[in-house]
Amino acid sequence: MRSNDVKEKLNKLKMEAANEIGMTQYVKENNDHYKGDLPSKVNGAQGGPIGGRMVQKMIQSEESRLSGS
Repeated sequence: MRSNDVKEKLNKLKMEAANEIGMTQYVKENNDHYKGDLPSKVNGAQGGPIGGRMVQKMIQSEESRLSGS
């Protein structure tokens, strides 16, 4: 799989995860404001749940693939 294909799939997964938890306003593609001046606590509170949901979805996908479902 090419690098661009992987990036596209990860971006799609990120948008799906953010949409599921109602946090699409924090996705970089929807909000390209500079965030370098924000404390890590704020950035983590905004982006952490999205990344966490992405991991959950990846685990669910792999478990489903391994179980043959």
